[in-house]
Amino acid sequence: MTHAETHLALHHTRAAELRAQAEAHRLAASARRPGELRTRLGWTLVEVGLRLAAAPRVAVAH
Repeated sequence: MTHAETHLALHHTRAAELRAQAEAHRLAASARRPGELRTRLGWTLVEVGLRLAAAPRVAVAH
């Protein structure tokens, strides 16, 4: 094997490793997103509930 072929083989190996790491990271990141969305939704519901509980009740005259 020549120097250029060795370098190219190492490059292909490293590129495959980086692609595998990127895919693993993408999968891990996508697995976390539903929990983050659920947390944001939960806190939004808490905030709305607190606003409703604190809102003064106004009597409507008929």
